This record gives sequence, structure tokens and C-alpha cells, in this order.
Amino acid sequence: MAPDRNLEGRIIAAHGRHYTVELADGSLYKCFPRGKKAGAAVGDYTLIEPQGVGEGVIVRLLERRNLLYRSDEMRTKLFAANVDLLLIVVAVEPAFSDELVGRALVAAGSADIPALIVLNKIDLAAALPEARKRIEALRGLGLVVVELSALDAAQVDAMLAPRLKNRTSLLLGQSGMGKSTLLNALVPGAGAFTQEHSVALDAGKHSTTSTRLYHLPGGGDIIDSPGFQNFGLSHLTAGEIERGFPEFTPWLGQCRFYNCTHLHEPGCSILAAVDSGAIARARHDLYKRLLQEHEMQTRY
Repeated sequence: MAPDRNLEGRIIAAHGRHYTVELADGSLYKCFPRGKKAGAAVGDYTLIEPQGVGEGVIVRLLERRNLLYRSDEMRTKLFAANVDLLLIVVAVEPAFSDELVGRALVAAGSADIPALIVLNKIDLAAALPEARKRIEALRGLGLVVVELSALDAAQVDAMLAPRLKNRTSLLLGQSGMGKSTLLNALVPGAGAFTQEHSVALDAGKHSTTSTRLYHLPGGGDIIDSPGFQNFGLSHLTAGEIERGFPEFTPWLGQCRFYNCTHLHEPGCSILAAVDSGAIARARHDLYKRLLQEHEMQTRY
């Protein structure tokens, strides 16, 4: 193989400025971006220039269908590209965060990525009715909710795996939701697989915090991002935030003012729908918070 020949692959793991690129034949390359700016994410298709055994340089990223960001207290950064489905794991216990789920749905909606909710730990029968009551609000948005126990591999295979076939799914869930258990049910030995490849690529210290793409046995891929804190939404415009609330759609274009922000204007069809109960007030409150954050970010 000539060292100056560019090869096409897909980024399947990222740890800082270190990327693992998998070629069509399954071979792995430890790659670095050319120049100072990374700009790559797990799920990206890329051209690399091999530079020695198992190493290379990312020459160019190929066109993306979409790009998602994550954020923590310090910064926002891109972390997943070319996603077909957002797979959000919530649990019967402990209680899940409506805020995290809501922000994830806005990110998905703004990028036209469908979302699926997994209600995990349904074997905890005593707390199940209350969890189902909270989930009803998500069903009301037209979302599909799959109820299962990640401890039951047969249940996962029957109820969830077929929905993920031949798609790239992004797996999300706050601590305690059973996300890792679900991942291991979908991809047996995923934890060991990550450790083996991290060692092989001299990136063992990153194995617990890196974003990683796994191949599903039945076809398709799943991206996992341990240590997930929240979605980064700072890059969205006000219009994209609005698009992230699909329940607004029936009333859009009916406001008195064409440039209505749906916050305080008289004759706003969205505010009227909130007052009537057609749109959940909690969802509109989230919309207001996101617009306020957007205004603060664009001001400074």
C-alpha cells in the first residue's frame, strides 16, 4: 500500500485529538487531524493518509447528513455525526431528568433526527405506574416508547434490536438509567471490546470517557458517549430551536405578527395553545429558557 494513497473510512472512536478510523475491511488506524483544528466527530466518514503501520492523518471529512454537539460546564463540542436515530434511555428508578430529555429532543428535532425513548427497569413493578405517568407526556409528542428490562437480553433482542437494524443510533442516558447494561445487551462484550481496542491503539487512559461507535450483530451501528452531561444547543438559531418543538407546528403561521417569538406577543397562537392545554406548559417553559440562553450567547 503506497503511503501517499488516501483511504476512505469512518471515525468510530474519539479521545481528544486522537481518532480511530475503521476502513471497509475492518482495519483500524490511529489518526490525527491535519493542522490545529480537529472538527471531526464519531460517525464522520473521512479520507486518511496512512503514515506508518496503523497510523494516519485525517486529510478531509466527507459530507455529513447531520452533526450533534455535547456540552458540560466548561465548553460545547461536536461529538456525533451522520446519526439516523436518537435513542434516549430513561428508567423507572431513579427518576430521569425532564430537562435533559427535553434538550435532547430539541437537538434531534432541529436536525430532523427521529427519537425513540426506552423506558428501562420495568421489572421494578412498584415504581412503574409513576414512571409511565411521566412518560405519557413524551408519548403525547408522538414519540415511540419501548418498555423493557435491559437485564433481559431476549426482551432487548425482540423489542428494541429490530428498530435499530441498518441505522446509526446515538445512545443517550443520564447516570443510573442502565445505559451501559443496555449497550452490553445490544452488543455483547462491548465493554471488553472497548478496552481491547483502546489498548491496541495506545489510548487506554481514554477508554472510560471516549465516544465510541459499535457494530450491532444484526446490522447497523450504535454510538455511545460515556460521561454525557447535556446537549450543546448554543449553535442553534432561534428558528432551529422553534423547529425542535414539533408540537408547535399546527399553530405556526397563525400568529398576529409574522416575526412572533411566542414569548409575550398579543395574538400569539402558540401562547393560546399553551393556555388551552394543547401545548404542555413545561415544554413551553423549556422553549423560553432556550431562547433566553440563545439571546445571552449572541449578546456576548
